[in-house]
Order: sequence, then C-alpha cells, then structure tokens
Amino acid sequence: MAELTNLESKLGEVVGLAMAAQEATKKVGALARAEKAQDLVEKLKQMQGESKEAEQRGKEIAAGLDGKTTAILSEAREVKQKAGEMMQDYLDESADALDGFEFLTMAEAGEVGHWEILGTMNERAGNPALREYVAWGLPIQKRHLEEVREGSLKLAAEEDPNEPAA
Repeated sequence: MAELTNLESKLGEVVGLAMAAQEATKKVGALARAEKAQDLVEKLKQMQGESKEAEQRGKEIAAGLDGKTTAILSEAREVKQKAGEMMQDYLDESADALDGFEFLTMAEAGEVGHWEILGTMNERAGNPALREYVAWGLPIQKRHLEEVREGSLKLAAEEDPNEPAA
C-alpha cells in the first residue's frame, strides 16, 4: 500500500469521521426519537445527509490522488472503526438522548478540529480540490457543532436536576 503524506492521512481521517458521523447521528436520532424530541431528530437527519456528502466528496478527492486512494480509504475505515468503538463505550444500554447529544458535542468538536487542520496543512500544499472541500465542509461542521451543543442544552434544561441519575 502507498505511503501517505500528512495531508493525505488527514484527508483519510476527515473522511473516516464523516463515515462515523453517519452512524452516530443515526444512533442518537433513535435515542431522541424515543424521547419524542422530533425537532432534534430532524436536525440529526440533516447532519447525517451532510456527513454522507462529506464522505463522498472526500472519496472523490482521494480518487484523484494517483495511487493513494486505497491507502486513504484504509485510513478512513480505521478512523471510522475507532470512532465507532468510542461511541459504543460512551453510549451504552442506559444512554438517553442527552448522553447522545453530549457525545455528539465531543465528536463534532473533533471533526471541526480535523477540518481546520486539513485546511491549514493544505495552505502550504496548495491543492485546489482540498481548498474547495474545506471551504465547503468547515462551515457545515461548525454549524453541526453549534446545533448539537444547542440540542444538549435544550435536553439538559428539560432534566430534573434533583432526580437520581440513572
């Protein structure tokens, strides 16, 4: 398998996180649906679709990097697997929608950071496709972070602070 540059490895990480985000929004969506938080479910559906688009766009860029596609996608799958394991650890059988949104807040903050790092690395590399990808995706990731943060706070405000923890 081809050796990746730091930039190509970071692209793989971003794609892998987009893949993981699709699973996470689906899982948290089920938790929110169980609590009849339909407004949050709708936001998660939108996020899931945008994450799928981020994955597809990233894969298209990887396909344009001669001889690197397989290695970049291998990196993406590894990151997706690690993120999935973190989600399983964090969102166990007792998890509720608030737990899910707290997890997504951490995950989305990590995604924003990865997108920013990809953009910063590309400032020196000057890849126009990556520049366009980051210009498209970073604002979306920042919005995702803000939306899950707001969802967390909304759910927290509905909690009885004096009720025993589950």
